[in-house]
Amino acid sequence: MKPYLEESSKVLDQLQTRSEGLNSDQVQKRSEQYGKNKLAEPKKESLLKRFLKELANPMILVLLAAAAISAVTGVISSSVHGESEGFADVFIILFVVILNAVLGVVQESKAEEAIEALKVMTAATSRVMRDGKVSFEKSEDLVPGDVILLEAGDSVPADCRILESASLKIEEAALTGESVPVEKISEALSSDAGEISLGDRKNMCYMGSTVVYGRGSAVVTNIGMNTEMGKIAGALTQVENEETPLQQRLAGLSKILTWLVLGISALIFAVELIRSFWGGGKPEFIDFLDSFMVAVSLAVAAIPEGLAAVVTIVLSIGVTKMSKRKAVIRRLTAVETLGCAQVICSDKTGTLTQNKMTVVRSYSVDENLLARGMALASDAEYDVEKKTAVGEPTECALVNFAAVTGQEKGALKEKYPRVAEVPFDSGRKMMTTVHRDGEGFLQFTKGAPDELLRRCDRYLSAEGILPLTDEKRSEILKENKAMADDALRVLACAFRNLDAKPEKEDSETLEKELVFLGLCGMIDPIRPEVKDAVAACRDASIRVIMITGDHIDTAVAIGKELGILSDASGAVRGAELDSMSDEELDRVIDRYSVYARVQPEHKVRIVTAWKRRGMVTAMTGDGVNDAPSIKSADIGVGMGITGTDVTKNVADMILADDNFATIVSAVEEGRKIYANIRKAIQFLLSSNLSEVIGIFVASMLNFTLLKPVHLLWINLITDSLPALALGMEHGEPDSMKQKPRDSKEGIFAGGVAFDIFYQGLIVSVLTLIAYFIGNGMDGAEHGTTMAFLTMSMAEIFQAFNLRSRRGSIFSMKKQNKWLWLAGGAALLLTTLVIEIPFLASLFSFAVIGATEYLIGLGLSILVIPAVELVKLIQRTLHKNS
Repeated sequence: MKPYLEESSKVLDQLQTRSEGLNSDQVQKRSEQYGKNKLAEPKKESLLKRFLKELANPMILVLLAAAAISAVTGVISSSVHGESEGFADVFIILFVVILNAVLGVVQESKAEEAIEALKVMTAATSRVMRDGKVSFEKSEDLVPGDVILLEAGDSVPADCRILESASLKIEEAALTGESVPVEKISEALSSDAGEISLGDRKNMCYMGSTVVYGRGSAVVTNIGMNTEMGKIAGALTQVENEETPLQQRLAGLSKILTWLVLGISALIFAVELIRSFWGGGKPEFIDFLDSFMVAVSLAVAAIPEGLAAVVTIVLSIGVTKMSKRKAVIRRLTAVETLGCAQVICSDKTGTLTQNKMTVVRSYSVDENLLARGMALASDAEYDVEKKTAVGEPTECALVNFAAVTGQEKGALKEKYPRVAEVPFDSGRKMMTTVHRDGEGFLQFTKGAPDELLRRCDRYLSAEGILPLTDEKRSEILKENKAMADDALRVLACAFRNLDAKPEKEDSETLEKELVFLGLCGMIDPIRPEVKDAVAACRDASIRVIMITGDHIDTAVAIGKELGILSDASGAVRGAELDSMSDEELDRVIDRYSVYARVQPEHKVRIVTAWKRRGMVTAMTGDGVNDAPSIKSADIGVGMGITGTDVTKNVADMILADDNFATIVSAVEEGRKIYANIRKAIQFLLSSNLSEVIGIFVASMLNFTLLKPVHLLWINLITDSLPALALGMEHGEPDSMKQKPRDSKEGIFAGGVAFDIFYQGLIVSVLTLIAYFIGNGMDGAEHGTTMAFLTMSMAEIFQAFNLRSRRGSIFSMKKQNKWLWLAGGAALLLTTLVIEIPFLASLFSFAVIGATEYLIGLGLSILVIPAVELVKLIQRTLHKNS
């Protein structure tokens, strides 16, 4: 079937549907027949492949080599000395490696599940005619024969044949490469010239294209892989795994650490061999293997195997939490950037206000005609059953206003059917419709008062239609200002009578020589929580900028009420921005907190001016023309309720409730997530550093502090449970009282490097003390056992220290239950390993008594007062400075 060659009525017949859409039974049957309206997704890796990828980690390969050498050592020891100690090491290393790989796969799966859940939350929807009514359905649930409604900003969800076009223009660059939008028609095309190319099918629209102007309706002809986009889907299913800047820096750090540690390990290996030479001639093969195991111990101690996995899982948990607070993160990079936000540019309507418009004041000699004109020049519809309008909030207010005067939209449409229109756009700030009125035609135009008045040359008075004098124009503008000063949103309406239907449906033809009819003042109540959110931004050193298309007096009144500005000098009109060069705007950008009468292109200039100042900037938007500014911002914020598909697709974050307070909550959550990740990083690196220092000192003093299997066991616990528990930490109480973090700030900024060093040093000193005490009491085996106990638990207590980087943990009111569970589990497992004889023999531990156990545990607890003392000194120095 080639629907573009057929009349729309015939296409409807072929698809066994009608202009009112399918009924529920038809939809169900076709869903079963055709399946989902989705492109084929890339095949997911199998569990086995994921598991093998975990084993391909360079550090894991080193450990497997260590296991092999332990096996060789075990064979030699068994044959020479009758011992089989090496085989226990092989078993433990393989067990830990496999367990680590399984945990890696589980963590990766959890992260994927979180991202999949977010995809469901941001699933595209379409306006569909079903059972004769307009409903919002998931785009993936569309079936051939569905009739969809399209307007500016919508993404076309499937391949469709146009049924109705009101100045409908669609951008099809994704398919045809043509960047100029195509004006669509509903008539059948002629095929005299042979096959019609995709770009010339003006009565069709295709999946992946975008409506940029006008409105229309269309019937779905193909879905999913049967669409034109589906035919090239192979090139579209290549998914890139996005990494945040932090993850990229950590990946680089891990590589550096790996090579550095391998170099140091090689050096230690060489030192051990040289010592063997000096100690008694040519070293035996067993000495060679022992030297290698010392080097492996150092490598295992130094490389934080779980670092990348912990960061990924904390990020995924964080975005899931954010989604529960109505902030849906579409790109992981936004989580980091949110914590750096210094400027938030927000639309007024619906974001700072409730988007529940109500007409509370009018100015006209004929209120009925004013209400009729406003309703007819709107696309909102009146739901008779619910007794309220449905559609865009401002237009709903106007349609409800007409209903109050006894003029329901449905009845008006029957009496005055629409025959032509010029859709609203943000450049003109107006919309025009033409209606049949008996034998003639009646035109209504609604829009911004100052813009509409420029198109009027007459006005409706009690005496009839009179010329619009300068005196009357001033009176109208004065009334407009009076409404605006009371924080009302004001729209004007004009009309004219036509003898015939206009040949051209464009602004130049229709929007001139109009008769001014009147004004409607609407109130959109401020969201009650926004005032506190703006105050929270002020405390957090975040500048809030309000951007609106409203009159400047309305904008100033609302800006003052919200605490965004103190006087009118902090507000500027879009027209004034036009007269400024970029250099001039850069000089004065920090003077203004409110922008009125703004065009979409002004938003891009505002964002880029702040960015040139080096400020991390967030920008909200909902309309199709807002996409460029959202894309150019550091954090693009789309609206989940009123936002168009275009803005949602380019946004980094979507507000499910269109609420400004949600942005502030997301900033707070972003700061918390980043702070928790840094705590986890500091914890992991300080723990590994303590192991490195201990192993290095022991090798230099020619004794074995801990073996590779001991370090693996410690790292399995400390790299997973406590680090993840720190990622679940509550935000510090003063997180929104601090200045935003510098976006260029490194991992070790703010004294993190010093903290890692001194905290790692404390743990290693306590561990060495435990070894020497145990060695002095009952020999080396007891020393190693006590060192293991002290290091294991000192690192757990160190995790408690890091609940706050500078504050005392004893002043924290909230508890981290996950950290307590991790600490309890670590204590239990560590105790079992050293106290159960079978497990103790596997790890080459001595079964220690109560005295040694309490000494080892007591030493580990000392890390808390030691770090608390350093924190106290740091706080004092900071306060004095």
